[in-house]
Amino acid sequence: MQKITFTLLLNLFFVINPVRAQVATDLWLVDISGKGGKLKIMPYTAKPLTNRPEYDNQPCFINDSELLFSSADDEGNHDIILYSFRTNRFTNLTKTPDRSEYSPSLTECGSYFSAIVVEPDGTQRLWLYPLTGEAPELLYEDIFPVGYYDWFEGKAAFFLLGDPNSLIYVRGKGKVDTLDTDIGRTVRRRPSTAEISYLNRKITMENQEEKAFEMASVELKSGEKKSYGMALPASQDFIWIDKNHLLMAKGNEVFLKHIRDSDWQSIGKIESSSHQGISRMAYSPEVDKLVLVMNRK
Repeated sequence: MQKITFTLLLNLFFVINPVRAQVATDLWLVDISGKGGKLKIMPYTAKPLTNRPEYDNQPCFINDSELLFSSADDEGNHDIILYSFRTNRFTNLTKTPDRSEYSPSLTECGSYFSAIVVEPDGTQRLWLYPLTGEAPELLYEDIFPVGYYDWFEGKAAFFLLGDPNSLIYVRGKGKVDTLDTDIGRTVRRRPSTAEISYLNRKITMENQEEKAFEMASVELKSGEKKSYGMALPASQDFIWIDKNHLLMAKGNEVFLKHIRDSDWQSIGKIESSSHQGISRMAYSPEVDKLVLVMNRK
């Protein structure tokens, strides 16, 4: 396999590890109503799921009742935590004092969760953790440093740090395709398609001194690139709630857009005296909840 390495590790820490930049974040829950273009949040239901001065971030639903996220202890080490909506309990899935785990996700086969691991020597690679509790295994030994990613047909598409940052897809042993360059940190598969979506930082629009980037995708089988308009200004995290609708946030407000529309529509705002600035989100239509990452004031 082609060896892909870069020397800008310090920069990547600020990309995938906000706690090193002294940012304390919590997870909040808010109930939702409606589906697709009629989705709304119910701000009066918003409440913190975590509430402590450390880093709780990068939420990901793995089924209709369980959520994974990355959480820092009081010594700054990061582990993967499972939260159950059935029991309202938190469980450590990793507890590794010599390394930190970020960006958890369920693999397509459903037998593993994956995570970006900062290894003892500082190398950042993708690891697989069997849900049965067996020892984890390293995936793609020669691809590092990696940040965010998503899955398609059992293979990973990565945000890879470089100059500029790039989007790559591992098609097989020894075959790594560079799909685009100068991308934002979010890498998301568009549901029910072979598309990987991301922010294209080469195409921008400025409004009142705020910059917005193009929402782009690449079809992994054909290589076709598409544009889905512009992201929210000054925002870099997005999720899909279905094949045609996207969510982003700005400040404490959540916005929705259909891929054919140019404008983002507000679907609700969270009022809080203790937290501000929504970044990442996780959506579950089964539990009718949206998980928000919010900065502590």
